[in-house]
Order: sequence, then C-alpha cells, then structure tokens
Amino acid sequence: MTNEAFEWPVRVYYEDTDAQGVVYYANYFRFMERARTEWLRALGVDQVKMLHDDRRMFVVVKTQAEFVVPAKFNDELIVTAKLTNLTRASFDIEQNIYRDNQDGTLLLRGGVKAAILDADTHRPKRVSSSFFEGNE
Repeated sequence: MTNEAFEWPVRVYYEDTDAQGVVYYANYFRFMERARTEWLRALGVDQVKMLHDDRRMFVVVKTQAEFVVPAKFNDELIVTAKLTNLTRASFDIEQNIYRDNQDGTLLLRGGVKAAILDADTHRPKRVSSSFFEGNE
C-alpha cells in the first residue's frame, strides 16, 4: 500500500448546493465516488471489463463522513482516495475533501469499505494485493 493519496479535482456547481448556498450533504458522496472511480482508472482497473469479462463488481458496504467545514458554490476541491486496509474480500479507502487553495482547508474526513462480488452470485470474491497495483 502506498502512503500517497490519489487526488481528483472537483468544482462545486450551483446544482451541487442547497437553499443556503452550501454543498448538499449527499453530493459529497458523489464527489467521493468520482475520485474512487478515477483512482481505479489510474491504477488500470477497467470496471466495464471487470464486470462483463471477469464477472466481478465493486460494492460499497459501508461509508462514513465527518463534515468539518462546508463547501460553497464555485469552490475548487481536491478529493482524495487512499487504500488503507485490504482483507480477503474487502478493502478500506480513506477519502478526504479539501478546499483547493493555499491553505488546503479540510472540509470532509471520510471513507468507504468496499468489496468485490461475483456478478452472478453476488458472493464475495477474493481481492489480491496486486489488484491495487494495476497488475491484475
């Protein structure tokens, strides 16, 4: 496991905000999903091939978020993804969201636990450590 977190930039659009002008809480999970998808893509994981050819799929089994400071319309954000734990059938990804400015204010501290399932039986499949190194 690498100590470096993958970073993905996101801009807050008007559609992401609520009536008070801050990002609606559920949209932070959308930002986190985008960063996870791009992180996997950067590792060489083709989720379409994985589903159709290998008959495996990712599922999120647990998520957590601590909202520290709100993001607002037009903010530029950095969303991170970092593998923190790997077991036989699941893995933990730490995900944080920062305001992308000189001080890098932490806005959200969170993460997900995900698993790989057989796409036909929905039963857990083994996850190898090389999977996150782009070797599988």
